[in-house]
Amino acid sequence: MEMTKMAGVSLKRGSLAVEDNDSVAPAEEAKRQKVSECHLTTGQDRLENDSPPNSENVPEAVSAGEGKKNSAAQLEEEEEDGLSEEGDEEEEAESFADMMKHGLTELDVGITKFVSSHQGFSGILKERYSDFVVHEIGKDGRISHLDDLSVPVDEEDPSEDVFTVLTAEEKQHLEELQLFKNKETSVAIEVIEDTKEKRTVIHQAIKSLFPGLETKTEDREGKKYIVAYHAAGKKALANPRKHSWPKSRGSYCHFVLYKENKDTMDAINVLSKYLRVKPNIFSYMGTKDKRAITVQEIAVLKITAQRLAHLNKCLMNFKLGNFSYQKNPLKLGELQGNHFTVVLRNITGTDDQVQQAMNSLKEIGFINYYGMQRFGTTAIPTYQVGRAILQNSWAEVMDLILKPRSGAEKGYLVKCREEWAKTKDPAAALRKLPVKRCVEGQLLRGLSKYGMKNIVSAFGIIPRNNRLMYIHSYQSYVWNNMVSKRIEEYGLKPVPGDLVLKGATATYIEEEDVHNYSIHDVVMPLPGFDVIYPKHKISEAYREMLTADNLDIDNMRHKIRDYSLSGAYRKIIIRPQNVSWEVVAYDDPKIPLFNTDVDNLEGKPPPVFASEGKYRALKMDFSLPPSTYATMAIREVLKMDTSIKNQTQLNTAWLR
Repeated sequence: MEMTKMAGVSLKRGSLAVEDNDSVAPAEEAKRQKVSECHLTTGQDRLENDSPPNSENVPEAVSAGEGKKNSAAQLEEEEEDGLSEEGDEEEEAESFADMMKHGLTELDVGITKFVSSHQGFSGILKERYSDFVVHEIGKDGRISHLDDLSVPVDEEDPSEDVFTVLTAEEKQHLEELQLFKNKETSVAIEVIEDTKEKRTVIHQAIKSLFPGLETKTEDREGKKYIVAYHAAGKKALANPRKHSWPKSRGSYCHFVLYKENKDTMDAINVLSKYLRVKPNIFSYMGTKDKRAITVQEIAVLKITAQRLAHLNKCLMNFKLGNFSYQKNPLKLGELQGNHFTVVLRNITGTDDQVQQAMNSLKEIGFINYYGMQRFGTTAIPTYQVGRAILQNSWAEVMDLILKPRSGAEKGYLVKCREEWAKTKDPAAALRKLPVKRCVEGQLLRGLSKYGMKNIVSAFGIIPRNNRLMYIHSYQSYVWNNMVSKRIEEYGLKPVPGDLVLKGATATYIEEEDVHNYSIHDVVMPLPGFDVIYPKHKISEAYREMLTADNLDIDNMRHKIRDYSLSGAYRKIIIRPQNVSWEVVAYDDPKIPLFNTDVDNLEGKPPPVFASEGKYRALKMDFSLPPSTYATMAIREVLKMDTSIKNQTQLNTAWLR
């Protein structure tokens, strides 16, 4: 195996591809959501749970299939996940480049090897978020597409009038009642032009648009009123009314969600606000990237397809379709993977280089490294926090999360950290945070509640999934380093002492069986108490690395059960499926180079390419299993360092 130098890569700031959760790449100018046809008030924020999302320096939940915890605990604030887009672009580019001088490179997290021998070339990745499209592959192996906007015919559904019969003022009063935001116990709506049909529509509108409210008709001084009131206290909001759902219909409406430039939890947040329900009635199989166009299946409890389809009139950057009623929700991890359509613009490689690179990706594959988004964007990598947790060094955990650091962060976080460094007063530092549901805010709240001498309990306020992502980041860091050593030592062939899986059980390759396996069968362990290690030099390398980090490889159980690592196995080489590619010529860098599902629904003709153009782009399609990173596949094609630090340094001049 020949190791080659990486080519220079030309990428815009924030153009890093992240296949599921992308909090490191600032978005293109956000399109404003159109709200004229739908009523939404700020009071709806109270429907969310108080648990925090990831802040910018928490590792993202992994890639093509693994996701954040499917729970309302992952709600995010309605703000961009990057730096402010305001101000002069040249100043912004310089300041971002300056901030990222202290960021991580691939070398810092053990990503050092390639499997192919072709010469690398440069290209622009995610110049437009529409250059990165993800289609979920369901548990039946089918790729999800949005290709049908029709609503299943159901005689039980109310008429379309339910969406227009109430005025904006009436909706606001009803919403305040629903959310217990006023002292009133009911809201009375006078029935103008009283007919039985009109009263029926108002009853249906209140019950379907404001879950938790019941209605009755009253006569007051000769006038008819529909009175809305709470039937079952605050619990009614979380549990859609049972009696209003036909028994013959499956309890869950499944639909395909097409979204642009929003991650999955943000999207569910928006849908839940417009539907006036809690986000935890939605379920899905995996989270998807923000800076991309993504298509995935969602299920929601006892919300009609009619109501969901109405959102297509209200929201931009979303489209809902392919509705069906099913008995069961979706579960995290049920997907088979994701199919990616990726455009690398302005490539410099010759046709021969591109051919060699893509043939290698198709036939050999790429090293299954954990991508850079697993380790955070600032000068303090998330794996360091994970290591401190495993070492039981709680003062260090607190310090690593809260202390000032170089790197790209929001201004209020910088001020919070400065206050902490100056005063060590959690309450004072917390006051600097307008958004207190980030990890830093939760930890400070915990320290205020439990005191500085009980950091374990304070840290425990952070949702379990977020706490575990720190130690998973450390496992990923060890795994990346060990795989690089394994490939350096033994190349791309199985050797005696390597591990392979038989079912869910890892076994050793014996000398006489080597010829029965390929490199694509070989797995390596993430460290833990329930795994075995290879029977060759790499086993000692694991031991040495953990010993250097003051950890005992023979005792990975932690006295706090949550932080005991059982370990897992991960294939070292992934060969993508359904690989295809073409090189196209174009003149305008703003034109789309392929049609999306929505383009096809709207009947737009596919783009036509000239034989020659000012620029060349590589359009590639491939499918990956869950828990793998599309960025690592693209890294193998371009031979580039995918870290933001490296890309920013290479592109500061180009950005000007």
